Amino acid sequence: MPVVRSTAALVPAERHAYWHDVVSNTFIPLDVALHEREPAEGVIASRRVGFLQIAEVGAGPQTVTRRRRDIARDGEEWLTLTVQQRGRALLEQDGRNVVVGPGEFALSDSGRVFRKVLPEDFSFLAFHLPRARLPLPERELRELVATVFPAEHGVAALVFGYLTRLARQADELDDDTARPLADVAVDLLAVLAREHAGRSGSEVPESPHAVLALAQEYILGHLHDPRLSPESIAAAQRVSVRYLHKVFEREGTTVGRWILRQRLERCRRDLTREPAARTVAAVARRWGFVSPSHFSRAFRTAYGMAPREWRATRADA
Repeated sequence: MPVVRSTAALVPAERHAYWHDVVSNTFIPLDVALHEREPAEGVIASRRVGFLQIAEVGAGPQTVTRRRRDIARDGEEWLTLTVQQRGRALLEQDGRNVVVGPGEFALSDSGRVFRKVLPEDFSFLAFHLPRARLPLPERELRELVATVFPAEHGVAALVFGYLTRLARQADELDDDTARPLADVAVDLLAVLAREHAGRSGSEVPESPHAVLALAQEYILGHLHDPRLSPESIAAAQRVSVRYLHKVFEREGTTVGRWILRQRLERCRRDLTREPAARTVAAVARRWGFVSPSHFSRAFRTAYGMAPREWRATRADA
């Protein structure tokens, strides 16, 4: 049976510290920064299949960072392969910046610093194993990490299919069955590494998707600031304002619309959770709205009723 750790029973103020400890204890020492002032529920369900640890993780926007001081605390190096199920993840390691979307997977190495940005609600499957179990030369391993593998063709499709089925059936396996199945998983990763080494070229350049994910991370961390603007966001990402607008246009939206939607969604959530604790104007100010009338108009456009009406319907529910 899986070991389940959840923040659901905690008040929002207590969730950050608890989640930080759960993530680090489940995987490796990491620094975890949550991007919501009142964090959403986070859940990790973890189980063992031989030497392989399989965990299903779901939570709200956050960034996890593996720093040099964290590496110094470990006595063993680990590899983590994550299969993205919902949301996107920006993984940075060894000079690469890649975006992993649903149906794709990527590998990270605990022996070197890395950062993973999760700019929206997400879930993924994580497969965690000792580095020593994968008999690859260091050069081949470095080519393998922070590389996106779509689960559609070739060996990557085999790896994806095998690992996801293994996760689904993990609770049905006894120890004698689990150990050889974990060995098969590692053998498939070794085949994937050899295939990739034969066709890999130069380092993966930063893409518009990476810029988008980093910009959205910055926005979520500054929604409360009424001075948030395309200019401040572009400056933080070291790109031009024109380029920032282009990467959002690729997603069918604009910088301003995306900010407004995130602010409104958090106001809607707070009005649902706190039917009497705060005034509507205070909730709006919390998320960066300066004008109460502008907030009320935008809320009505998005949800079909005024903020006070929304609060009243939820209070009566």
